[in-house]
Amino acid sequence: MASSNFDITRKFVRVMRTLPNGLIEFEFAVGDPDVAVELVMPKAAFEEFCAANHVEVLTAAKAAPVDADAADADFQWNLHQATHQRFR
Repeated sequence: MASSNFDITRKFVRVMRTLPNGLIEFEFAVGDPDVAVELVMPKAAFEEFCAANHVEVLTAAKAAPVDADAADADFQWNLHQATHQRFR
């Protein structure tokens, strides 16, 4: 079995957007930033959540996989995109 870099002590947040009503849409991941859940929280709750989980905030550069090929591009989307744009 190949060794893995999966580390459950590392937690990641990637902010997707801030809504006009102040809610923060973000992705939260444990161990692997590419496997995340999408969450929405008010700003104060989001800041408390991040502090309690000692998250690493991912920037746009960290968010995009460096070696993603065209075949994987079809699977690079989030829930916001799925509800606001048409897919093939």
